[in-house]
Amino acid sequence: MEALEHRWMRAWIARDRKDMKTLASRDMIVLFGGDPPTILDRASWLEAVGSRIRCTGYRYGTIYTRKHGKSAVFAAPVALEATIDGKPVLAKAFAISVWQKTIVRRHWQLMERVLSGQCDDETLPVAVRSMQLWR
Repeated sequence: MEALEHRWMRAWIARDRKDMKTLASRDMIVLFGGDPPTILDRASWLEAVGSRIRCTGYRYGTIYTRKHGKSAVFAAPVALEATIDGKPVLAKAFAISVWQKTIVRRHWQLMERVLSGQCDDETLPVAVRSMQLWR
Protein backbone atom coordinates (compact mmCIF):
# COMPACT_ATOMS: atom_id res chain seq x y z
CA MET A 1 0.00 0.00 0.00
CA GLU A 2 2.82 2.38 0.80
CA ALA A 3 4.32 1.97 -2.66
CA LEU A 4 0.92 2.62 -4.28
CA GLU A 5 0.40 5.74 -2.15
CA HIS A 6 3.80 7.11 -3.12
CA ARG A 7 3.07 6.32 -6.77
CA TRP A 8 -0.28 8.19 -6.46
CA MET A 9 1.41 11.22 -4.92
CA ARG A 10 4.25 11.25 -7.47
CA ALA A 11 1.67 11.09 -10.27
CA TRP A 12 -0.15 14.07 -8.70
CA ILE A 13 3.08 16.06 -8.48
CA ALA A 14 3.97 15.19 -12.09
CA ARG A 15 0.36 15.86 -13.15
CA ASP A 16 0.45 12.42 -14.75
CA ARG A 17 -3.25 11.94 -15.45
CA LYS A 18 -2.59 8.67 -17.28
CA ASP A 19 -1.03 7.01 -14.22
CA MET A 20 -3.67 8.46 -11.88
CA LYS A 21 -6.37 7.14 -14.21
CA THR A 22 -4.76 3.68 -14.06
CA LEU A 23 -4.64 3.80 -10.25
CA ALA A 24 -8.17 5.18 -9.74
CA SER A 25 -11.24 2.98 -9.89
CA ARG A 26 -14.10 4.17 -12.09
CA ASP A 27 -16.15 5.28 -9.09
CA MET A 28 -13.27 6.76 -7.06
CA ILE A 29 -13.91 9.94 -5.10
CA VAL A 30 -11.65 12.37 -3.29
CA LEU A 31 -13.33 13.81 -0.22
CA PHE A 32 -12.04 17.04 1.26
CA GLY A 33 -12.93 16.97 4.94
CA GLY A 34 -14.12 20.29 6.22
CA ASP A 35 -17.24 22.15 7.14
CA PRO A 36 -18.92 21.37 4.83
CA PRO A 37 -17.10 18.37 3.37
CA THR A 38 -16.86 18.40 -0.43
CA ILE A 39 -16.03 15.74 -2.99
CA LEU A 40 -14.55 15.36 -6.44
CA ASP A 41 -15.43 12.31 -8.50
CA ARG A 42 -12.81 10.61 -10.67
CA ALA A 43 -13.43 12.71 -13.79
CA SER A 44 -13.43 15.97 -11.82
CA TRP A 45 -10.25 15.02 -9.95
CA LEU A 46 -8.38 14.05 -13.13
CA GLU A 47 -9.44 17.28 -14.82
CA ALA A 48 -8.53 19.45 -11.80
CA VAL A 49 -5.09 17.82 -11.39
CA GLY A 50 -4.17 19.03 -14.86
CA SER A 51 -5.03 22.63 -14.15
CA ARG A 52 -6.38 23.84 -10.81
CA ILE A 53 -5.26 21.60 -7.95
CA ARG A 54 -1.52 21.17 -7.76
CA CYS A 55 0.87 19.40 -5.45
CA THR A 56 4.59 20.16 -5.45
CA GLY A 57 5.66 18.13 -2.42
CA TYR A 58 4.49 15.89 0.40
CA ARG A 59 5.78 14.03 3.43
CA TYR A 60 3.92 11.26 5.22
CA GLY A 61 4.16 10.86 8.98
CA THR A 62 3.57 7.55 10.74
CA ILE A 63 1.79 5.24 8.32
CA TYR A 64 -0.96 2.75 9.19
CA THR A 65 -2.07 0.09 6.72
CA ARG A 66 -4.42 -2.83 7.06
CA LYS A 67 -5.65 -5.40 4.58
CA HIS A 68 -9.26 -6.60 4.67
CA GLY A 69 -9.50 -9.40 2.10
CA LYS A 70 -9.65 -7.69 -1.30
CA SER A 71 -9.58 -4.24 0.28
CA ALA A 72 -6.93 -2.30 2.15
CA VAL A 73 -6.84 0.92 4.17
CA PHE A 74 -3.97 3.39 4.24
CA ALA A 75 -3.91 6.23 6.79
CA ALA A 76 -1.24 8.78 7.66
CA PRO A 77 -0.70 12.40 8.55
CA VAL A 78 0.70 14.24 5.55
CA ALA A 79 2.46 17.56 5.12
CA LEU A 80 1.31 18.85 1.74
CA GLU A 81 2.60 21.56 -0.52
CA ALA A 82 -0.67 21.89 -2.41
CA THR A 83 -2.64 24.72 -3.96
CA ILE A 84 -6.04 25.26 -5.51
CA ASP A 85 -5.96 28.04 -8.07
CA GLY A 86 -2.57 29.08 -6.67
CA LYS A 87 -3.79 29.42 -3.07
CA PRO A 88 -2.18 27.09 -0.47
CA VAL A 89 -4.51 24.48 1.06
CA LEU A 90 -4.28 21.64 3.57
CA ALA A 91 -0.63 22.17 4.55
CA LYS A 92 -1.14 19.75 7.44
CA ALA A 93 -3.68 17.09 6.63
CA PHE A 94 -4.61 13.52 7.39
CA ALA A 95 -4.95 11.18 4.42
CA ILE A 96 -7.07 8.04 4.39
CA SER A 97 -7.27 5.84 1.31
CA VAL A 98 -9.31 2.76 0.57
CA TRP A 99 -7.81 0.47 -2.07
CA GLN A 100 -9.49 -2.53 -3.66
CA LYS A 101 -8.06 -5.38 -5.72
CA THR A 102 -9.72 -5.68 -9.13
CA ILE A 103 -11.35 -8.97 -10.07
CA VAL A 104 -10.03 -9.47 -13.58
CA ARG A 105 -6.47 -8.13 -13.55
CA ARG A 106 -5.97 -8.43 -9.80
CA HIS A 107 -4.24 -5.11 -9.30
CA TRP A 108 -4.98 -2.50 -6.68
CA GLN A 109 -7.09 0.56 -7.46
CA LEU A 110 -7.93 3.55 -5.31
CA MET A 111 -11.61 3.60 -4.33
CA GLU A 112 -11.73 6.56 -1.98
CA ARG A 113 -9.32 9.20 -0.76
CA VAL A 114 -10.08 11.47 2.18
CA LEU A 115 -7.98 14.56 2.86
CA SER A 116 -8.89 16.23 6.08
CA GLY A 117 -6.93 18.99 7.67
CA GLN A 118 -6.85 22.03 9.80
CA CYS A 119 -8.34 24.40 7.30
CA ASP A 120 -10.40 27.31 8.51
CA ASP A 121 -10.58 28.75 5.02
CA GLU A 122 -14.26 29.04 4.10
CA THR A 123 -13.37 29.30 0.41
CA LEU A 124 -12.03 25.70 0.20
CA PRO A 125 -15.48 24.05 -0.18
CA VAL A 126 -16.46 26.67 -2.77
CA ALA A 127 -13.24 26.08 -4.73
CA VAL A 128 -13.68 22.29 -4.65
CA ARG A 129 -17.35 22.51 -5.70
CA SER A 130 -16.33 24.69 -8.65
CA MET A 131 -14.20 21.78 -9.94
CA GLN A 132 -17.10 19.29 -9.94
CA LEU A 133 -17.75 18.45 -13.58
CA TRP A 134 -21.24 17.06 -12.98
CA ARG A 135 -22.64 20.42 -11.86
